[in-house]
Amino acid sequence: MEFKVTKSSLKNIKADMLVLFFGARGLKKESVQQFDALKLEKSALKDFAAADGESLLIYNGASRLGVQRVLLVGLGDMGGAEPFRKAGHAIAREARKVKAKKIAIDASGIAEWSLRCGVSPERLAEALALSLVQGTYRFDRFMSGKLDKKKKDKPVELVQCIFRGNAGSVKDIENGVLSGGLIGDSQSLSRDLVNLPGNQLNARDIARYARESGERYGYEVTVMEKDEIERLKMGGLLAVNKGSTEPPTFSILDYNPAGGAKKTVALVGKGVTFDSGGISIKPSNGMDEMKSDMAGAAAVLATVEAAARLELPFRVVGFIPSTDNMPDGSAQKPGDVITTYSGITVEVGNTDAEGRLILADALTYAVQEYKPDVIIDMATLTGACIVALGYSVAGMFSNDDKLASSLFTAGEQCGEKVWRLPLWDEYDEQITSEVADVHNTGGKGAGTITAAKFLEKFVDGHTCWAHVDIAGPSFAASKSPQRSQGGTGFGVSLLVNYLRSLVY
Repeated sequence: MEFKVTKSSLKNIKADMLVLFFGARGLKKESVQQFDALKLEKSALKDFAAADGESLLIYNGASRLGVQRVLLVGLGDMGGAEPFRKAGHAIAREARKVKAKKIAIDASGIAEWSLRCGVSPERLAEALALSLVQGTYRFDRFMSGKLDKKKKDKPVELVQCIFRGNAGSVKDIENGVLSGGLIGDSQSLSRDLVNLPGNQLNARDIARYARESGERYGYEVTVMEKDEIERLKMGGLLAVNKGSTEPPTFSILDYNPAGGAKKTVALVGKGVTFDSGGISIKPSNGMDEMKSDMAGAAAVLATVEAAARLELPFRVVGFIPSTDNMPDGSAQKPGDVITTYSGITVEVGNTDAEGRLILADALTYAVQEYKPDVIIDMATLTGACIVALGYSVAGMFSNDDKLASSLFTAGEQCGEKVWRLPLWDEYDEQITSEVADVHNTGGKGAGTITAAKFLEKFVDGHTCWAHVDIAGPSFAASKSPQRSQGGTGFGVSLLVNYLRSLVY
């Protein structure tokens, strides 16, 4: 999708649809004046309350405009960027209905809204552009059209933001729609990877996508194959891979800005391309969704790509351990004891608690070999997190209050919310093993916390670490007005927003 910002009269635009924003406060007076100026039919206002995310499509008839469709979009009466996120999805939804390829948006009121809510025009424009990309996203690469030629939606090709009169800084809006579109593109890559079925995406495929992204956007990618993983004695990753016919990979994505960086941030993403549960096999109902168990890896890949494209001033290194988890005759068994890359031994009580095993190796490697200032891991780790927080919010754990606060604020600002859960020492008792250093499950109760306590043991005392459990918000089992079914790309905006908040 291409974004273009121009300063011109609405009468000169040529588009399939024109979008006009309205706030609920003072709707009648403002709307009547604007409708009179554009010679639009005021009777449409009877069906429009301008609530945030509300939209009404009207056909303008004999107006002064050169477009046939005008979309009224409400911003409600609340502040912040959330109304613009909802507006973007509403615009995308209506554009699909009428098959609009070119959309013109009257963004004249963004500067005024910015003053009212305390969010910069650039960030408001970014929220709008990002939500437009999200709203127009479709995963249709496997739809041949042979049964239904109307099945494939034609995507929006151009979004034109138009300013009239003294509308504020065009440059700010240009920067905002550029970054929003860019983050949206990287997030779409993440969604594509999550939506790919297990027979189309294995560990080597993830490595291939990482290499292609690195070549395209100028960052280094190193891929370790099985022989190198064996040489390093990454016992967690190798144990999970034992039941697979596909070899594992360990990919390192290294964005290092020109001129050097004062801080290094390590991002670790769980890359289980399909999780059957292994010998501790999952119930068949819903197992098809386990293609999404690599959503953490997808978010990390997309974030490193976005960091490179945004030219952020920090070194951002992504670590992606990847395999599938299958119940072959050679698969690891409940009761096995494995030795991880760190040397810590683990009793495997349940082979479906596999994500933490591959993350253990990656976390240790990242800390020991790269000595990052900050390390964040992201994973679809536990169903217990869904029980605790539902499908919209991610669980967050950290041993550093400042990092936890920064991630929480970043999530609030971009709409990808996280909620901090405790890492108290008493939870260690649940993952005590009688035959090894640690057990990979904590029994009943506090499942998402005991998983985080397990991971904590592999950051080697690193004092600035966070774990984000995205099991709930990473995949939508059904579509909604805000998102299509499948991978959501959750975590990309969160991490990018966090990276931009760092002080350097």
